[in-house]
Amino acid sequence: MKNQSRYLLVEFLLLFIVLPVSLTIPYNPIMKLSSIAIGFIYLVYVLIRKEKIKWLPSTSLQWTLFFKETFIKLLVIAIVTSLFVYFLDRSSLFCVPRSNMKLWFIILGVYTFISVWPQEVIYRTFFFVRYNDIFKDKRLLIFVNAIVFCLAHLFLKNALVLVLTFIGGLLFAWTYQKNKSTILVSIEHALYGNWLFTVGMGEMLAFPGMEAC
Repeated sequence: MKNQSRYLLVEFLLLFIVLPVSLTIPYNPIMKLSSIAIGFIYLVYVLIRKEKIKWLPSTSLQWTLFFKETFIKLLVIAIVTSLFVYFLDRSSLFCVPRSNMKLWFIILGVYTFISVWPQEVIYRTFFFVRYNDIFKDKRLLIFVNAIVFCLAHLFLKNALVLVLTFIGGLLFAWTYQKNKSTILVSIEHALYGNWLFTVGMGEMLAFPGMEAC
């Protein structure tokens, strides 16, 4: 048991602390991409072969309640971020959908399936399955998850991004802890992330297309 706990601790440090922090250091981009790929392949292997994760959604999921709660949170986020962009840089407000509708649709799709899904597999599914038993206090589990999700965005070198991803991390961790569903938390993540891009905050989140504004 002790050996297993030590192994999980080393695994946690390497995957969720050392790797994301290392991406902020200037070194060979190919080596960076390789380290990310190796880490992702490892965790998928662990989920499938060791943890035997089933990807199909449970029939007991409370879809109606989830969408009601998510809609309320999205409404609050939409109001706050719209006012933020309006007063900070009015020209960026809904810039991409106003200037290039085709690009807007493409980015929404790419972000949802290429970015959101892998992030939720890593930072919610893997994290909660592997480290749930280590953190007896589930509030601490959610807090730590938000911290490491924030660290994953260090390479963007933007303080506001870190604040937003920490808050997002708390919301996503709470959703996963409550529903134990990668699908539901991915839907929530996609809605919030796509909204931030749509409202005009895409540049700081490394979305393309804002240069046209």
